[in-house]
Amino acid sequence: MSDNHQSDPVKRARLRWRARRGLLENDLIVTRFLDEHEASLTDEEVDAFSRLMELSDNELMDLLLARKEPVGEADLPHVHALLARLRAA
Repeated sequence: MSDNHQSDPVKRARLRWRARRGLLENDLIVTRFLDEHEASLTDEEVDAFSRLMELSDNELMDLLLARKEPVGEADLPHVHALLARLRAA
């Protein structure tokens, strides 16, 4: 069995747990996205998602609402690509 996100139920549960946010708006957007796309996320997208979940709720909200763009460790092409999908959800 491969050691990726899709084949490991523990990793999938951990991703879902990390998606729980303090701000209801973030929680709704992220949960809706996972409900629809979690099963098809690539490992690169899971990495991007994890990087976004490391941000504070206010930073994440600014990104989701396109008030700001990722900076620092989150300023990567695959993070920008996933963020575009989250914004469209």
